[in-house]
Amino acid sequence: MVFVVTTLTLDKTGRLVLPKPVRDELQLRPGDSLELESSEERIVLRPARGNARIRKKQGIWVLHGGAPLSAGVVRETIRRVREERERKVLGKTR
Repeated sequence: MVFVVTTLTLDKTGRLVLPKPVRDELQLRPGDSLELESSEERIVLRPARGNARIRKKQGIWVLHGGAPLSAGVVRETIRRVREERERKVLGKTR
């Protein structure tokens, strides 16, 4: 996890730019929405991603998004990823 402490400056229309390491860590792209929470002297921004949450665990991005996937869906996804990787390694295209 990237921990960034910096000073941001609002432009004349009230906009600010999030530092690139923060955008990258949170996988934020143009058009993404943020939730804003303010109280007293504090502002908290969070990516607005519905009920799904993405976290990095042991260097791997993990999506927590509700009901678990079935074993069949997992097997099929693994099969497709392996085929795609094999084509790339062998220099083959579809």
